[in-house]
Amino acid sequence: MPRVRSPRRGSMQFWPRVRAKREYARIRSFPAVSEAKPLSFAGYKVGMTHIIITDNRPNSITKGEEISFPVTLIECPPLKTASIRFYKNKKVLSEVFSENLDKELKRKISIPKKIKKKIEDIQDYDDIRLLVYTQPKLTGIGKKKPEVFEIGLGGKKEEKLRIAKEKLGKEIAVNEVLLEGQQIDIHAVSKGKGFQGPVKRFGVSLRQHKSEKVKRGPGSLGPWIAQGHVMYRVAHAGKMGYHLRTEYNKQILKIANDTKDINRNGGFLHYGNIKNQYILVKGSVIGPAKRLLRLALAMRPNKKIHSEAPVIQKKKK
Repeated sequence: MPRVRSPRRGSMQFWPRVRAKREYARIRSFPAVSEAKPLSFAGYKVGMTHIIITDNRPNSITKGEEISFPVTLIECPPLKTASIRFYKNKKVLSEVFSENLDKELKRKISIPKKIKKKIEDIQDYDDIRLLVYTQPKLTGIGKKKPEVFEIGLGGKKEEKLRIAKEKLGKEIAVNEVLLEGQQIDIHAVSKGKGFQGPVKRFGVSLRQHKSEKVKRGPGSLGPWIAQGHVMYRVAHAGKMGYHLRTEYNKQILKIANDTKDINRNGGFLHYGNIKNQYILVKGSVIGPAKRLLRLALAMRPNKKIHSEAPVIQKKKK
């Protein structure tokens, strides 16, 4: 049989292969939702475990039976609204800050001493978003500096304004945004792996032991010598990981408050104990423990995924 060759190594979809600018993701767009509510949330990745559920998928061969599911735990302390942002032609027209902001927010951004603008003064705008910040001080991950980002709002302009007024300076809980059985998109920065060779970084084949000089290299550049330098498409060693990525259509299996049901003796590895509301997401999720994950309503939900959350029988600790 002929030898199988695959000269293209590494996806050109993710180019340039650069590291993320910051540790948590930015969401550029949100789905158009008629219901008036916030469209995204955020939580800290705890780790993975598995649960026993009664399979409720209508076309599954194990329907009605108890099966094991791998799940990811995400701790979701409430978000707090810092300001309301008014947009015009996709640019920030004006911003109104809350009067009662946490002192930890000064570690991240400059807080205005006086609130000069009022919501009633702003009339001509296209869209409204909320600037929110996390409360890591409520968790056990060992930091106080919050993350600050925008979240979109659903509904019409009048409904968005009403929600923004209600939430300004107040907390937003995860169960106000997400539901059990719902599909979400998870935006996060992947685990950094440092400087790696081309075999691990791009999947280059190992050459046979009698190859000249190098065994783990990408091979000869062939005729590509005219440009006077090595093209970026050639798989070479470099920094790997810490990339901004999005995982689509991850299903929420449970949203819970009682941490006694989930905490284990000695806490979770590399994380500790959960102290706030948490969610269980089916399968694995990008990023290491303690990494902030942005959870947004699914932009293009998969219709084949059963929307009803399964019944959890018991948890394996």
